Amino acid sequence: MIKKASIGLVVLALSATSCVSKKIYNDLETKYSDLKKENRSIADENADLKKAKNQLELDRDKLTKDLASTKDDLAKQKADLAAEQKKYKVLQDSYNALEKNSNDALEKNLAKNRELLAQLEAKGKALADEQARLDKTASRLKELEDMIAAKEEAMRKLKETLSKALTGFEGKGLTVEHKNGKVYVSMENKLLFNSGSWAVGTEGRRAVVELGKVLGDNPDLSVLIEGHTDDDPYAGSGPIANNWDLSTKRATAIVAILSENPKINKQKLTAAGRSEFSPLASNATPEGKAKNRRIEIILTPRLDEIAEMLNSIN
Repeated sequence: MIKKASIGLVVLALSATSCVSKKIYNDLETKYSDLKKENRSIADENADLKKAKNQLELDRDKLTKDLASTKDDLAKQKADLAAEQKKYKVLQDSYNALEKNSNDALEKNLAKNRELLAQLEAKGKALADEQARLDKTASRLKELEDMIAAKEEAMRKLKETLSKALTGFEGKGLTVEHKNGKVYVSMENKLLFNSGSWAVGTEGRRAVVELGKVLGDNPDLSVLIEGHTDDDPYAGSGPIANNWDLSTKRATAIVAILSENPKINKQKLTAAGRSEFSPLASNATPEGKAKNRRIEIILTPRLDEIAEMLNSIN
């Protein structure tokens, strides 16, 4: 914020004094605009992280509430057992008194006592089984929480690794974000393609290759490559009919470069074209259109272990 204010003051000073060239003035304005964009991006990322954290806390609270409810049920059943045991004692005392009566009365009382004893033993076994189930569920919940936390930490570290690997492309239309348990790498078309083309330029290829090196070290990640365009109709000719075709062709062009790395698991790669139907900004301005023309690479951790554990709990 201080940096933006400082640049703003410099721009105002320069515009007021007219002691500097128009080029320096324009450069400062551009830096100021870039810093504003960077500030908005950081604010958006922070909001997304808070949203993901809140959702995880809601899920944790629900599981905790369910566990507390089950424990309350267990406590009630234990109280019921204690009451039944008290009844049993009363009946046992009654049995001792009735033992002196006739054989018929004695046999009848014995039958009742045997039935009650069998019921109590069955309830005791059911309570023991329920306690064992609850203990196992609590243990699995703790494992699940630890597993989710480990996945989240792994994706955070992956985001840091990617940011370091792609540092040289900062300010060239490339961003790396961590949100909703996934890592998003966004590359604007100005880094990758010429207008209407799906051929990746030299600088863009270098960025994709650097990204591929990190993916090669993380073969379990699912990698979704999405092509996006603005809403201007495709005006070229040849094999491309419309923005759907163009966005898909650009996505497969990125897949082709990533596939050159033998360490990348090709079964984890997916290419998709989204055309103009998933914009990041309004297409009403040139800046918005430029932001919407992009490739998004979405990295998702392996989730089958979490799914299996959830199924085992349910």
